[in-house]
Amino acid sequence: MEEQTFQWGRTGKALWLALAFCLVAFHLGLIFWGLVPNLVSRPVHMALVLPFILLFEPKSLLGLTTGTLLTILGSGAALWVAFNHNMLADQYGFLESRFQLGIAIVLLVTVIEAARRAIGWPLPMVASIALLYALFGNLIPGEFGHSGAPLNSFLGTMTIAEGGLWGSLTAVSVGVVSIFVIFGAVLNAGEAGSGFMNVAAFAAGHLKGGAAKVSVISSALFGSISGSASANVASTGAITLPAMTNLGYPKRLAAAVEAVASSGGQIMPPLMGAGAFVMVELTGTPYTSIMAAAVLPALLFFIAVWIGINAYARRFDLSGINVEDQPPGRDVIVTSSFFLVPFTVLLLGMFYWKFTPQYSACIAILAAALLLFLGKDLRFDPGRTAKRFEKVLLTAAKQVSMIASIILCASIVIGVLSITGLGVKLTSVILSGSGGMLWPSLFLTALACLLLGMEVPTTAAYVVCVSVAGPALIQLGLEPLQAHLFVFWFALLSTITPPVCGAVFIAAGMVGENWLRVAVTAMALGIGLYIIPFSMVANPGIINLEHDPVGALIAFCITGTGLGLISYGLIGFSNILLKSAFLLSGGAVLFGRLFL
Repeated sequence: MEEQTFQWGRTGKALWLALAFCLVAFHLGLIFWGLVPNLVSRPVHMALVLPFILLFEPKSLLGLTTGTLLTILGSGAALWVAFNHNMLADQYGFLESRFQLGIAIVLLVTVIEAARRAIGWPLPMVASIALLYALFGNLIPGEFGHSGAPLNSFLGTMTIAEGGLWGSLTAVSVGVVSIFVIFGAVLNAGEAGSGFMNVAAFAAGHLKGGAAKVSVISSALFGSISGSASANVASTGAITLPAMTNLGYPKRLAAAVEAVASSGGQIMPPLMGAGAFVMVELTGTPYTSIMAAAVLPALLFFIAVWIGINAYARRFDLSGINVEDQPPGRDVIVTSSFFLVPFTVLLLGMFYWKFTPQYSACIAILAAALLLFLGKDLRFDPGRTAKRFEKVLLTAAKQVSMIASIILCASIVIGVLSITGLGVKLTSVILSGSGGMLWPSLFLTALACLLLGMEVPTTAAYVVCVSVAGPALIQLGLEPLQAHLFVFWFALLSTITPPVCGAVFIAAGMVGENWLRVAVTAMALGIGLYIIPFSMVANPGIINLEHDPVGALIAFCITGTGLGLISYGLIGFSNILLKSAFLLSGGAVLFGRLFL
């Protein structure tokens, strides 16, 4: 039976909207209520998201039945932890009864199954193997075994203490990621999406290869709030892909442009997806500092894509958008205000008023919500407004739940790495495998990130990889933020790199092109995703905009020159000598200082 078999009806819809309202109100309320115990806020967060993962869109009667059972058990267990947090705090992570043991098992099983339903098997399999290692790793001989831990102590640490499920990663999901996801949902429910497209078309539509450049700009803008390459392709691609193909662009190029630009949205401030907020927690670096470090590399990526499009435009004589198809100036001004006003409020809150990022986002949410009352006709329509707020609640609830399922499952892995000491052992393997040298370690880490990212979402791949490889890279001389940005970029690569490249699959399907042809073109256009992380190591000044803006801009120009040569050489010439000359020159500009 397919999921459309299940119709919740008007009453069911009202219940889901009520639950979504509770979820949104709870997370916004946490920002204003002051201090709430961690063993209250984090379990309640899990209890609220489980129904949207396990019950909202069941795919079969069996799925609905088991989802109902797991929701009751899992949410009940999480709420039990919240209600008994004072008692549990005195147990110091040790289970004192069979009932508490049952609570622990229910929580772990529910988290793993929720993640499986949300994102598939790979990450839950990793979490399950990690749990097996924690329980039976004492039977493994040699350095990869561990001394073992009492069952009640291990499971208690994972489920009733501020480690494991309720650790720092879940804190990020509760207190920061959820707020910015709600912000994105409010923006997307109104005219902000139209504003992105109109600004992009007005700025670049008339240029050579204009339709492709519109895709780049709009995807960068949209991706900065969505944090999801797949969602970015599906939304902006619905407009940009037909525009490109109707103008005669090769289908493989149209799909590749959209896939690459949409993937780059995840590295574009101010939001950068959930990974950036996790980075705040793991590095102790303020969010504003991460934004400052990320902005120049992100701009370089889109500049490289722009140069690649120019090279394709030269080869295929790609035209711009017809004048009559470009948006009127009034529409550009009006619709752009629907995202410029909330963005301005957000940035003023963080940089001028010095509020926390989440508090600034709450104020921006209020500004964006007020704009939902108006359309681009600047009129108030009660029916339209009601539908927008319904969309906000359900979209925010589903997206918060999706990310929560990933982070809760990843927290199991991180908890096991910490409790058993496996993380330290894997770090030593990387160090010994690379001979204690930085660049071999970087290549090993990049390969690991790419392989893991093919099977799990970017945030999960980043968290797992940086937990293992991050300490090794830091021991070899990288600054913590430098190491984390390197891993984060490579965790993103799987969106355009075969054999598992989600953004490419979606874009190729939307234009009816062979996905492998699209992937090859996307890898050429997105060459910056492969090179810039290494360039951040070779030219570290580029991520130091906050403390040394002049040095950062110099590094930006040097990196941009080298990247531009490589991008144009890779795409713009069929002559092997010219291509080689550009590639070698670009490589020398980027990495020549390492050999001086």
